[in-house]
Amino acid sequence: MGSLHDGDCKPVGSYSPSGIDVLIVGTGLAGLTAALECVRKGHSVRVLERDDNVNTAGDMYFMGHSATTWFRHWPELAKEYASISMNNAWIETLKHDGERMIPPLKVSERLRQEGADPNTPPGAFQMRPLIYQMYLNEVQRQKITIQFGRRVVDYFEDQERQRAGVVTDKGDRFEADVVIAADGIGSKCQKLVGGQVKAMSSGRAMWRAAFPIHLLDKNPAIKEFLHMVGPNHDEPIVRSWLGPGMYGLILVRRETCVWIMNHDVTGSEEENWRNTVGSDDVLNNMDRGLSTPWDPRFKEVIKLTPPNTIVNFELFWRNPQPSWASPGGRVIIIGDAAHSFLPASGNGATLAIEDAISIATCLQLAGKANIPEAVRTHVRLRFVRCACAQKMGFSNAARLQHTDWKRAKVDPKLAQPKIPSWVWKHNPEVYTYENYRKVADAVRRGTPLDQVEGVPPNYPPGYTYTPWSIDDIMESVENGTVELGPGNWD
Repeated sequence: MGSLHDGDCKPVGSYSPSGIDVLIVGTGLAGLTAALECVRKGHSVRVLERDDNVNTAGDMYFMGHSATTWFRHWPELAKEYASISMNNAWIETLKHDGERMIPPLKVSERLRQEGADPNTPPGAFQMRPLIYQMYLNEVQRQKITIQFGRRVVDYFEDQERQRAGVVTDKGDRFEADVVIAADGIGSKCQKLVGGQVKAMSSGRAMWRAAFPIHLLDKNPAIKEFLHMVGPNHDEPIVRSWLGPGMYGLILVRRETCVWIMNHDVTGSEEENWRNTVGSDDVLNNMDRGLSTPWDPRFKEVIKLTPPNTIVNFELFWRNPQPSWASPGGRVIIIGDAAHSFLPASGNGATLAIEDAISIATCLQLAGKANIPEAVRTHVRLRFVRCACAQKMGFSNAARLQHTDWKRAKVDPKLAQPKIPSWVWKHNPEVYTYENYRKVADAVRRGTPLDQVEGVPPNYPPGYTYTPWSIDDIMESVENGTVELGPGNWD
């Protein structure tokens, strides 16, 4: 037990075996992080995955500082992360028609201009395939067992036997002391922990694609336009196109080109990362409803995209679901299974990793005799923070889809997602160590979290949680502003 500070390094073997048998369902970021951290904290781990392998395909996402501080405990993983990171990235911002509004600027320089520490960025864009391969390398080094082809269709718990488990589509049963459901949106676990969260169509979707950079050779003019930057012209750059009600971006780095576009639904989207469309589907729909068409250069990039590689992912809204644990406290949902995010939030990957670190630490502190306490305390430590980050995602979407260019040209951060200090400065492991006992006692006594003396908020300072729903903010989203509520959200 004991405390832990940011500079401390406690590698595998630092903690005594807990005797806790953990079953993890899903090999997304939440599931793989939970597997690694549970091993480090002395728990026994098994992982189930519905597919025949870990899906390392995809484009990119934002990984916040709060989600990567734990790498200090994993020397090989940290070394690999440093080698694939885009710490030297630049940003440029244009209107959707191609007019440059904010010139290229290194991320560190933007931070300096905003009065932040350029040496401690709030996070960075990362390539999903590289991050997943990095994780898998560490999983293999730790000899963590992943059983593939195990599609979980039901979760259960037996409070009398103090066990929980799952059933697969082939009728196989797996049991453990605690089950961590990290199997994403639509997890079958939601029925056990408090009911399926209703999905409401947002009317929006995302086209996303990634392809090898050499394909830009087919169009020299576009290759020249999308050149990398920096003194040696070898530093990655993210160019954002912001338009009325939609936005897009293109990232170029040494080996890969990635493009993303938020758009109105067209009829070909699904909430499925394997749902692909052709470039014609994009080109025929991207200018719909616009008085000024999209930048022709963006269209040329779409034309260069290989067949069957453009994902059209529909975006659904879901109300915050405060019930993440089963009645007996032996099953817990984490990551997207507990709280889905809009892409504009920039926090989906970050909060999923934080969840995994938190639950592994709670289990270690509670011990095998107090697993339900660990699970319920984890929920109390995490729910308000995640609900605030979800709500902020709507505010970030408004920034990108209803940009105030007059103000943004003076203050460039108004044309990019908000990444406030209460998000990126958080350390989920340290926070859990410092506050677990007080919060666990509050859970036992039924005390509201914001009334627990001596527990600092891991959400906006000055904010008191008030339940909210999608219906409450839909109108404000359409008007381009989202009322976040009291407190310091910056």
